[in-house]
Amino acid sequence: MQEHQEHTDPGAAPSLAGEPSPAAATAAEANATGAPAGVPFPKTIKSFVRRAGRTTTGQAKAFELLGPRFVLPYRAAPLDLTEAFGAPGPVVLEIGFGMGDATAHIAALMPETHFLCCEVHEPGVGALLKQVGERGLSNIRILQHDAVEVIDHMLPHGVLAGVHIFFPDPWHKTKHNKRRLIQPPLVAKLAARLAPGGYLHCATDWEPYAEQMLEVLGAEPLLRNRQLAGGYAERPAYRPETKFERRGLRLGHGVWDLVFERI
Repeated sequence: MQEHQEHTDPGAAPSLAGEPSPAAATAAEANATGAPAGVPFPKTIKSFVRRAGRTTTGQAKAFELLGPRFVLPYRAAPLDLTEAFGAPGPVVLEIGFGMGDATAHIAALMPETHFLCCEVHEPGVGALLKQVGERGLSNIRILQHDAVEVIDHMLPHGVLAGVHIFFPDPWHKTKHNKRRLIQPPLVAKLAARLAPGGYLHCATDWEPYAEQMLEVLGAEPLLRNRQLAGGYAERPAYRPETKFERRGLRLGHGVWDLVFERI
């Protein structure tokens, strides 16, 4: 990952430098959404899996200082994106940002683009908020809520310039494949919310899931593969390699990127 010059402006987040003190962080409970027709299990489909983890003191301090500005409340009503970010601009939705390293990297590379980021894992939200403060980022907003409900209730059609879904849970066992995030109902929702020319970028390190992604995205009538010959894309320059990804590549494991465009 290359180093970047910090982007600063009068509206940027305050620095978190110095010894942080303990602070309690409040997490919003993510609600389940109904399963698509014809899918008997699970009874509900979520865009996330709850993971064990402890919020560190630094993450809790970031919640305390930066949460009120950068964490948006979930409401079952359309979100005014210009108001949420404080300025007009293209908006990229990110679903499941983990600990936020790639998100902060990309946001620093693209300061004129707004990033609306969904993640329910509290340490991950705290970690991204900490990077927002340390890097002086102002173009990130976080919804600590199930992304499917955010899409359904907060995002009107045609408002997104892009969607990022990097390394979603592959649900390796065949009997669990139906729990995978990239399935026709969700892809149809995302395609409808992309503006013409907007893109959907997925990445996975599990080849059977990559094959499913390619099939599902290719079957969505509102999308076309940016690879004119079909198949997988080269990793776009803006997506950094993760430490896990670099280790996997050294061991001969593959990583597959898919970039589809809204017609």
